[in-house]
Amino acid sequence: MLRRLLLSFCAIGLIVGFIATPAASAQQSINFYVGGFFPHGLDARGTDDVLVRNDRFLLFDIKDFRGVTAGAEYLVGLGDFFDAGLGVGIYSRTSPAIDRDFVRPNQSEIESELKLRNVPVTATFRYLPLGHHDAIVPYVGAGVGINRWRYTESGDFADSKGNIYSGTFVASDTTVGPVVLGGVRVPFGSKGSGIGGEIRYQGGTGNLPSSQGFAGTKIDLGGINVLFTVNVGF
Repeated sequence: MLRRLLLSFCAIGLIVGFIATPAASAQQSINFYVGGFFPHGLDARGTDDVLVRNDRFLLFDIKDFRGVTAGAEYLVGLGDFFDAGLGVGIYSRTSPAIDRDFVRPNQSEIESELKLRNVPVTATFRYLPLGHHDAIVPYVGAGVGINRWRYTESGDFADSKGNIYSGTFVASDTTVGPVVLGGVRVPFGSKGSGIGGEIRYQGGTGNLPSSQGFAGTKIDLGGINVLFTVNVGF
């Protein structure tokens, strides 16, 4: 884990080096984005994933983890056909859950909540096959994301004998994962501003501490982002 973090920080440092001393004529912009994050379904996760394990004894909908994501990136043109970018985003969703097998003595449900929050810091390179100045600017790119995540289970739970207990269980860490993206923007104005859309895949798997007693040992952070983008050039 430490080695992956060091490599990621080196990659980000390299991109910062490119961005810190851009040519005076380099196109620069702030890229704001908002859209939806669609995490991996249960069938695409490993058997040790906490949500896969939770599905054995809790009733919840994995689609509840689909939600709004937003963020911003600083982009710098490296010549006419490449961009380098540094960005940060935010995502947070909560899914209600109930016990599959047990209820309270009064027959009401045993309720809890599963919550995932992620703050990805990304460093990316983009290739623009038509350059920055065409009427339509498609691009593809890749990079690395450093995901600062937090996973929480809170509420009431039942053990294997149906005994009910309350608790809040928290795991948080920093996890490295790949980023792959593609999109298109339509420029307007003289400074490279524009609007567009982007599809972005993010990966990464976090490790959960055994001390908290989670049902699984991993949390899959991967999924697809479908984004609307607004570039503000300067």
